[in-house]
Amino acid sequence: MVRTYDPRLVIITLGPHTVQGYADGTFVNIEAHGDGVSKEVGSDGEVVRSIDPDETATVTINIQYGSDTIKFAQEQYDKDRNTHGEAMFPVLIKDMRGGLVFAADEAWVENTVAREFNYEASGREITIATGKALWTDNGYVRAG
Repeated sequence: MVRTYDPRLVIITLGPHTVQGYADGTFVNIEAHGDGVSKEVGSDGEVVRSIDPDETATVTINIQYGSDTIKFAQEQYDKDRNTHGEAMFPVLIKDMRGGLVFAADEAWVENTVAREFNYEASGREITIATGKALWTDNGYVRAG
């Protein structure tokens, strides 16, 4: 079976804002928090599994200098700080060709967008933290 991936068909929305101006290379990274499912083995060989209840994630978006997403992210961060936490938004990342879908109803910009200036325009990194997140892969839904 041949599958096709097209980065132009990966859509990222932050509330009402659609991310545009993806950087070259890795433009989004999604990292689950917590330990997932861990095990402990006793002296007699008995095994106990523990399921970590942490279903949160961190989403790192790499975008080009000049993207409107920089302004949106900074405005959300400033609003969150100035309103003492009133700037949460949903996040959705979807591969339109049927691959991964990631979603969280509650997300926020973790920190101000770092600025770096070089001889040529450089990209920007935006870090989004989430509440409970849902992941799907080709129709299979799993939490955290």
